[in-house]
Amino acid sequence: MPDFIPCALVADLLLRPGEQFDYDGRRHTFPPIELVYWAGGNPFHHHQDLGRLRRAFQRPRTVVVHEPYWTATARHADVVLPVTTPLERDDLGVGRGDTHLIAMQAADAPYAEARDDYAIFTDLAARLGYGDAFTEGRTVPEWLRHLYESWPHGPTFDEFWALGELELPGRREDTVLFADFRAGRPLDTPSGRIELWSDTVAGFGYDDCPGVPTYFRPEPAPIVLICNQPPTRLHSQLDMGAVSRDSKVHGREPLRMNPFDAAARGIRAGDVVRVHNEIGSLLAGVVLSDDCMPGVAQLATGAWFDPSAPDVATCVHGNPNALTADAGTSRLSQGCTGQQARVEISPFTGPLPPVRAYEPPLENP
Repeated sequence: MPDFIPCALVADLLLRPGEQFDYDGRRHTFPPIELVYWAGGNPFHHHQDLGRLRRAFQRPRTVVVHEPYWTATARHADVVLPVTTPLERDDLGVGRGDTHLIAMQAADAPYAEARDDYAIFTDLAARLGYGDAFTEGRTVPEWLRHLYESWPHGPTFDEFWALGELELPGRREDTVLFADFRAGRPLDTPSGRIELWSDTVAGFGYDDCPGVPTYFRPEPAPIVLICNQPPTRLHSQLDMGAVSRDSKVHGREPLRMNPFDAAARGIRAGDVVRVHNEIGSLLAGVVLSDDCMPGVAQLATGAWFDPSAPDVATCVHGNPNALTADAGTSRLSQGCTGQQARVEISPFTGPLPPVRAYEPPLENP
């Protein structure tokens, strides 16, 4: 039994216990899952076929979520633990390829009852009898100092924390892709060279991923929907903020489509439309643009999922993952296929349901 699954198979993991799946030339079995503990991330933003994901989240006995905001993932949890944002805690910040290590110093005190993730896990570990093993006797400031001092560098931790950043050695040089290969070092391939054909992949016998890059012609569709990253927020973060909300049309995510396609369907700029396929449906507000070629429409990801009026649409706010297929790119990689969907677009003439994606939970009486 593997101790991992490809991220795109989260819903399959919950819905198909005991069944097998292919990945990278091997067969694996989905284990039975009774508890989901989600700390960091928002699957109801980035996963496909959100109607199917809703059914999947109903399968485990318990779902626990760490969240600072009342996201759709929090709404689908049994237990929501309020956590601090990066602005409310001390941390270290660096990513692959970054030129600096950042001293992420708290800008404000935690809001209301929000707690640092480390504090939550410390208390959980203590209740389970593993408190000392988890913390190793260190507080958050002591862990930051310990981690920093385990790396080779110049300034002391106190000097680094006062400066706010540390330039990392050797990170200012221009990155050259495959620099070692260009200098004569072989690649980690059977031939040591760039290969367009793979005997290994061909040997897996996958009909959806032969040994050479192949184009599979899709079935024709009225409209191809392109799901890009949004210009008014980062992924789904701060969708409830003023910049993101000012971009909405009648409170729905804006959908760009070609004027020719719109006219053929009796749709005008500013109309609310129902975008639908065999997977689901959503409401969106129309923006006409010649930048979209005929037969193509564009809808950014990240509108907070709102299934509050299922008789109208799977999502009345305009999240495109109400329409995308929950299927891996191939049996080789099982990657995400959420960048596009094949849809039809129709005028919506009924009463507009309110968008409830940002509404807080009901308080206990």
